[in-house]
Amino acid sequence: MSRIGKLPIPLPKGVEVTRNNGTVQVKGPKGTLQRDLPSEMKIEVVDGQIRVERPDDSQQERAMHGLTRTLVANMVEGVTNGYAKTLDIVGVGYRAELIGKNVRLAVGHSHAVEIQPRPGITLEVGQETNNRQFYVRVSGIDKEAVGQAAAEIRAIKKPEPYKGKGIRYRGEAVRKKQGKSAKGAKGR
Repeated sequence: MSRIGKLPIPLPKGVEVTRNNGTVQVKGPKGTLQRDLPSEMKIEVVDGQIRVERPDDSQQERAMHGLTRTLVANMVEGVTNGYAKTLDIVGVGYRAELIGKNVRLAVGHSHAVEIQPRPGITLEVGQETNNRQFYVRVSGIDKEAVGQAAAEIRAIKKPEPYKGKGIRYRGEAVRKKQGKSAKGAKGR
């Protein structure tokens, strides 16, 4: 039996789970999420916990068991607490500003890049007081959508390996390379 799949999911107060023909809907204080899941998986609410069970031990069923449990757990967590990722903007002259719901980034391109948030995603811009560094906070209730939006923003200007300038996740370690050495060019 799958170690992840057999773990029960605690159901917080105020969260409802319904299942209709392979579609699972989770309602909570922050909103509603809906997702199509494998119809073979049995999802039941018992004693304030959600349990996911598979019908047999075929390879396909075993593969989907842990995935289904994790997707449902992420939906419950999202409608209860939500998800957020913070991106730091590192570089001299690199800036971010909020214009309505959109974010405008000045990150070394010849033009400013404007980002429109996906549906269900909120973008916030702030500035660290100690080092005047800007950051963008991506938040929402769908873990997959928050991660995808953050990855798209990071892809605008990935951190480069020599000075570390660019957009990176908060806490991400950027491995720096050693620059060109003046020692080799001296004897020419």
